[in-house]
Amino acid sequence: MSVHIVLIEPEIPQNTGNIARTCAATGAGLHLVKPLGFSIDDRHLKRAGLDYWDKVLVSVSESFGELRQKYPDHAFYYASTKAARTYTEIEYPEDCFLVFGKETSGLPESLLDANREYCIRIPMRPDIRSLNLSNSVAVVLYEVLRQHGFKGFELRGKMEWSDPIGKQGQIG
Repeated sequence: MSVHIVLIEPEIPQNTGNIARTCAATGAGLHLVKPLGFSIDDRHLKRAGLDYWDKVLVSVSESFGELRQKYPDHAFYYASTKAARTYTEIEYPEDCFLVFGKETSGLPESLLDANREYCIRIPMRPDIRSLNLSNSVAVVLYEVLRQHGFKGFELRGKMEWSDPIGKQGQIG
C-alpha cells in the first residue's frame, strides 16, 4: 500500500517535520510543493522530524502541476474546510495522494474549484477556523490506512504496567 502526502507551499517547519515523522511511521511518501516557507536544512524542521528523516521518501516539486504530471493516473484528494464531504465518506484507493494547503490560507480556490468531487473536510465545531496542519494530515492518513486494514503494520503491542504496590506485569 502506498499513500502520499502533498504539502502545497508549507510555511511552518515544525509542522512539516511532524508530518515527516508521521510519514516515517506509516510509510507514506512526502511531497513538498514550492515555494516553501523555510529551508529544507532548517533546524526546526529537522528537530520536529527527529531522527526519522532517513525513513521518509521526500520529493520537492517546483509546482503542483509538475507533481501532477509525474502521477497522471493517481487519485488526488484535497483537504479543505470548504469541502462538502467529510474524509470518512470516501473510499480511498491504495495508491492515493492526500493534498493539504499552507497553514495560513489552505489550498488555492482555483484548485478546489477544479477538483470539487475530490475535496474532503474534517468535521469540527463551526466556531473553529481550522485544525493544525500536522494533526489534519494524521487524521486523514490514518483513515486511509484503516480502510485498507493497516496492511504491513504491527497491530498488537505489549503494555507494561506496575501497580501501586510495586508488582509488575504485562498485558498482551
